[in-house]
Amino acid sequence: MKEAPNGDLCKGFYAKLWRVLCGNISVSGGEQYLRLKETVSMGVLDLFVVALMPVLKVLLVTAVGSFLAFNRVNLLGHDAKQHMNNLVFYLFTPSLIGSNLADTLTLSSLVTLWFMPVNILLTFIIGSALAWVLIKLTGTPPYLRSLVIGCCAAGNLGNLPLVIIPAVCAETNSPFGDSSTCSTNGEAYATLSMAIGAVYIWSYVYTLMRISAEKTAEETDPKDSTASLNADGVTSGGLPEIITEPLLAPDDSPSPKDCISQDEIYQTRFDGKTKISFLKKIRQHMTTITEHIDVKKLFAPSTIAVIIGSIIGVASPIRKLIIGDDAPLRVIYTATNLIGGAAIPCITLIIGANLLKGLKRSNVSPVVIIGVITIRYIALPLIGIGIVKAAQHYGMVGSDALYQFTLMLQYALPPAMNVGTITQLLEAGESECSIILLWTYAVASLSLTFWATFFMWIVA
Repeated sequence: MKEAPNGDLCKGFYAKLWRVLCGNISVSGGEQYLRLKETVSMGVLDLFVVALMPVLKVLLVTAVGSFLAFNRVNLLGHDAKQHMNNLVFYLFTPSLIGSNLADTLTLSSLVTLWFMPVNILLTFIIGSALAWVLIKLTGTPPYLRSLVIGCCAAGNLGNLPLVIIPAVCAETNSPFGDSSTCSTNGEAYATLSMAIGAVYIWSYVYTLMRISAEKTAEETDPKDSTASLNADGVTSGGLPEIITEPLLAPDDSPSPKDCISQDEIYQTRFDGKTKISFLKKIRQHMTTITEHIDVKKLFAPSTIAVIIGSIIGVASPIRKLIIGDDAPLRVIYTATNLIGGAAIPCITLIIGANLLKGLKRSNVSPVVIIGVITIRYIALPLIGIGIVKAAQHYGMVGSDALYQFTLMLQYALPPAMNVGTITQLLEAGESECSIILLWTYAVASLSLTFWATFFMWIVA
């Protein structure tokens, strides 16, 4: 059994279990079994209470945001919410990410936590792959496909981990040891998770949703459809499109060495279709994604804050100037951290105000909603457990229970609220996004509690 930082066995459930197993040898077998069963049940109940408290805090603040958005109250109406959203996007969140990264990130911790960016990227890739399966199985309408991809791929790696992980550490029955050490490490893990998630959302998820939205627009645009081929490979003019290239190559045509081999790509002219090898398809998709990356969106304020905070934290001379009680420029860090403290409550209030839109009727199929919930709260967490345990087995993740808990938690979060922002930018599925977010966040109150309890039971 692992030892606590002070050298004693872990408090609470594990100490009780140790006493039952090793300290009561004289007790009869039946009585010992009953005591063991009671201890295990009480330990799971303690973990459940530890996991429930931070979720309840989020729910209460979210409920306040919904109340303030009611028409009769109207303190978080459309204009007020828009102004607060701009403050969060351009000021509060970058300040929070930059100050926390500068304070908690060092060169040694960067080497230790190298698996977290990989883990978060896997949550995005696996989520988008499962979204593609859901779209194919349910026949999701074209205008909702980008929304489904975004909700399944991007989890709320921002405010939820920053609320849940420190709150878990503050509980008296927390299985992660000393509360101060746990809170410091947990804040570092949650901040890095938030920073990496912000980069991936605007680079990976935004690009996928943009490609899907543009493809849907092309399919529904009558100007484009008149010139497209029909199912028989015939153009709108009625002539079969069989020959599209000159029969004789020009003088400046590339040599056979420069051409693609017949093993990679071959064409069948008799049906007007083109078959492409698997590797060629992958290259084409990667090229499409690269062409659709919006550099302006990629370098959002949060991304710039990640870069600045990482430089300050890793570069020791700069760090000594800004971070620390004796730092000459510590007022910069103190002021930035003070501004960033407003990010979490404001984001949570905005979530509550946005979820209020989901009460309106919409034509989103219940099958699609159930599919998104199944992916986010059943499939992804189970896959995440396997990935983290495999990474631990092969030495890619250390023995820190809190770090493993954070990695698993990244698979069980509800969809990111930035998905709603992206749908507004792309003008695709804005009202439907509120419906899906409402149901997913309603289920998250139970799902997060269950999975947080289960994750703590596994890693601790």
